[in-house]
Amino acid sequence: MTARITDEIEQFILQQHVFFVATAPLGSEGHVNLSPKGLDSLRVLDPQTVAYLDLTGSGVETIAHVRENGRITLMFCAFEGDPKIVRLYGRGEVLEPGDPEFSSLRERFPQLPGARAIIRVRIERVSQSCGYGVPLYRFVGERRELIDWAERKGSDGLRDYQCRHNRHSIDGLPGLRTFESQAQLSFERQR
Repeated sequence: MTARITDEIEQFILQQHVFFVATAPLGSEGHVNLSPKGLDSLRVLDPQTVAYLDLTGSGVETIAHVRENGRITLMFCAFEGDPKIVRLYGRGEVLEPGDPEFSSLRERFPQLPGARAIIRVRIERVSQSCGYGVPLYRFVGERRELIDWAERKGSDGLRDYQCRHNRHSIDGLPGLRTFESQAQLSFERQR
């Protein structure tokens, strides 16, 4: 167990086509969230920091949970080759367009449409386990549906979708901050 990503672990992480992100709210009644991620969206920034590009989706649980308490775990499984699982436990931070560091970090990722945030994680613990129970799969390719959907929506359509679907988590926690001022302005106009 360590709090650093070694060269060997970094190589393993970057070879995986999918990883999983787990978060939870502070309240015991809130829903634990587990999300699969792919599309070459993860970068190792240094031995104690990773970041991934968060694309527009139907929910905003990870962003809401990280904003509330920062706790986050990323898991990588070997579906091909030797069995192995790596978990990165840490504290996350949400960077949205308009945040000072977003643009410089955004340059490290592919230009995928629908990027709504970057989740940066400061690693507190790295663990490895055998992965003997993980099945073997062959990677066929990346799905295009999310990219195609975001391209069809366009920037205005994506903003509208995010405003309608990504402002709050399923537990009512605040999600994307991009729309907080718009929501406040709309509320004030209705008064």
